Amino acid sequence: MKTATERHEEAVGRVRAAEDAVARLRSGFTGVGVKLPSLRIDPVSCAGNEPAPLVDLGRCSIETALRLSALLEAKAAHDS
Repeated sequence: MKTATERHEEAVGRVRAAEDAVARLRSGFTGVGVKLPSLRIDPVSCAGNEPAPLVDLGRCSIETALRLSALLEAKAAHDS
């Protein structure tokens, strides 16, 4: 059985991994000219004794959604 300290350290590690994922996504999107203004960690998913953080990509404008879909389509076409 894990100690409270071990459970706490695991929880902190999960939140840090989610923070890293958000930072990497933000950087990657910025690198291709896309800004998702609501990109963040979902705070509710971090609640409780054993958080399971979720990355919330959030809302964006239609223009941003179209830019993102064009980039994904171009990448898919390039890879095939």
